[in-house]
Amino acid sequence: MINAKEFWTKRFSEHTKETSRYLKYIFNGHIAVAMLFFISALAYYYQQWLQNLPEDFPTAWIIALAFGFIAGYSPVRTLLKEPDLVFLLPAEYQLDDYFRRCLYYSYVVQLYVIFLISAALGPLYFASYPELGTQYYLMMIGVVLVIKIWNMMSNWWMLKERNPRTRLVDQVIKAVLNITIFYFLAQGEWVYASIVTVLLVGVVLYTYSLSRQKAGLAWDLLVEKDQQRMRTFYRIANMFTDVPHLKNTVKKRHTLVRAIVDRVPYRQNQTFSYLYKITFIRSSDYLGMYIRLIVIGALAIWFVSNLWVKVAFAILFLYLSAFQMMTLWNHHRTIAWLDLYPVKKEWKEKAILQWLQQIMLFQTFLFGLLFVFQWNPIGLVLVWIGGSIFSYLFIQNYVKKKLT
Repeated sequence: MINAKEFWTKRFSEHTKETSRYLKYIFNGHIAVAMLFFISALAYYYQQWLQNLPEDFPTAWIIALAFGFIAGYSPVRTLLKEPDLVFLLPAEYQLDDYFRRCLYYSYVVQLYVIFLISAALGPLYFASYPELGTQYYLMMIGVVLVIKIWNMMSNWWMLKERNPRTRLVDQVIKAVLNITIFYFLAQGEWVYASIVTVLLVGVVLYTYSLSRQKAGLAWDLLVEKDQQRMRTFYRIANMFTDVPHLKNTVKKRHTLVRAIVDRVPYRQNQTFSYLYKITFIRSSDYLGMYIRLIVIGALAIWFVSNLWVKVAFAILFLYLSAFQMMTLWNHHRTIAWLDLYPVKKEWKEKAILQWLQQIMLFQTFLFGLLFVFQWNPIGLVLVWIGGSIFSYLFIQNYVKKKLT
């Protein structure tokens, strides 16, 4: 006989321990300072932008898409593992309380997204619809909380359905209805919003009746969904620290390899230079992260009007890129046969420092080009000179000490 409450407590404790282990690396001091600066700057310019908000700005659609998404995206975390397919399947009828607690946990843990997005969009909504007021906006948030419960229960019932096409159609229909409800609500159209809400309730009841026709839970689907979400978490954590649970994928990327790696001289002292460059290009982690940081930094630089804040954003994203790429140094540490190479240790250290220097200078060059397109020669000079100096000092005074 399985005690569902004790089983849930054990699984939840294991899950909390596993996630907190990596969260402390994700939200370390360096990232926290960078995020604080980034969010503060965005908040300032967001407020400035709201003062000149166009009258025809599609606020209702933005509210509808944001609230519709956070209400509709309601996955259920079951914390199940592959061995459960064998050991727990016969005891499914004893686990009603366990899955009920899974639903409670899934709902509560997703509330922070609702409050963050609501807080972010609140000033935009008040600027566009001042006549509706704060109480009306709070009422909309309450509607989000209620509709999210309906969506989560519907998603749970649909997890008994093995046909992926049926599940996809169900998700699309509910997404359209969710967005439509909040589009009407954002404009104060209660009648139309109520009609669409009735349709959504009908879809939720249909999924319930459909689940009642199924014999039991699709355990393999539950495990697969939970593993997908954990892999997503591990991929995010892997940007900040090594995650042994995550299997890295390798992509060929022939064009980049020919353009960069094939130019490395065929000499003994260039062994690790070749290794680090091809790892950076072909690994599923480094190149994608590097490009994402460049794109986000470029967007921040482009849309910010103050010159000094532009330069500060350029330096900030140079720092973030270099800090994340430092993990290349430990990428191959578990491969013992690398220690058999007749290669001096200082060659290995020199190779990683040179490569980090090169990618930082390339990122500096790209950020400088943005000022060329904006006809801002002073910003161009400041970013190219400041970024180059920062890259050199960061590599020599911080990265070099971390490698020794």
